[in-house]
Amino acid sequence: MSERVTLEEGAGGEEMINLLKKSILPYIEGRGGEVELGVRELDDGAVIKVDEGKYIIFTTDSHVVDPRFFPGGDLGKLAVAGTINDLAAMGGDPKVLSSGVVVEEGFEKAELEEISKSMGRTAERAGVPIVTGDLKVVGGGEIDGIIINTSGFGFSNKLTPSSGLKPGNKIIVSGTVGDHGMSIVASRENFDSSIKSDVAPVNDLVKSILEGDGVTAMKDPTRGGLAGALNEIASRSNVGVKVRREDIPVTSEVRAAGEMLGIDPLVIANEGKLVIGVEVSKAEEVLDAIRRHELGKDAEIIGTCTEDNKGKVILETEIGSLRLLKSPRRKPIPRIC
Repeated sequence: MSERVTLEEGAGGEEMINLLKKSILPYIEGRGGEVELGVRELDDGAVIKVDEGKYIIFTTDSHVVDPRFFPGGDLGKLAVAGTINDLAAMGGDPKVLSSGVVVEEGFEKAELEEISKSMGRTAERAGVPIVTGDLKVVGGGEIDGIIINTSGFGFSNKLTPSSGLKPGNKIIVSGTVGDHGMSIVASRENFDSSIKSDVAPVNDLVKSILEGDGVTAMKDPTRGGLAGALNEIASRSNVGVKVRREDIPVTSEVRAAGEMLGIDPLVIANEGKLVIGVEVSKAEEVLDAIRRHELGKDAEIIGTCTEDNKGKVILETEIGSLRLLKSPRRKPIPRIC
């Protein structure tokens, strides 16, 4: 019997990486011409060299979330911010977006208009216009309401790929983790909570970070959360990463909700945060720059890159013990971003 794709294989953890490597990437070249980083590198976008020290970064993402409107955001805001953040995380200055919308027959036009308004507002505030797009309508029951794809490109002269970490680098997270994913789950479960999603474009924050020197790598911790992002950058950079649980910022509301719902805030999606690798001599300077921005006021240095345990993430717990912090596996939370 032929194998079937599972929900676990779309949750951003090890299963998804394995599915990509087995069933998709072997059949996609992903390189050609001036492409320096392509689909095979599994980074946030492709890098195309246009001149010495100058690059175009291109990315695409499809967005499905349930519920479509949630505390702090909605599907439209998520679709725009998600693609802007993928570009920014690689050191790009996003310039334009496209939008492809697939709508199910019978979908309410008023809801479609609210989502579209949100997309327009988010793009305008980020300074990244939506300049082209596509609309498809499919039969009732063929999809669950609406799917939005956004693609975009930007320019960079200071790349920050997830493979850029070096031993000795400090790891910074730009704010509290778990807010987006926990807000979605709380909404689904009708859980009485004040948690709001952190969904927001981070391109302006990245500009302030890259005005100085010392940043070696960045990654936005979306599906798979902080744990997934740390494992990705450790593996791609071939370094070990050691982080302290006490230093990782988590709001008391998210921590409490996680305990009640049985969800670790470290493995659930964020949509307005960055994980940043920084040279040790510049770490405090970069941290100060991040904290001066509204989106980075809760930033913290949470760990260090090491030559030991290459490709692995070691978590120092609150009681001082050490354990592996693995990418999330099983029990996915579907339709979260």
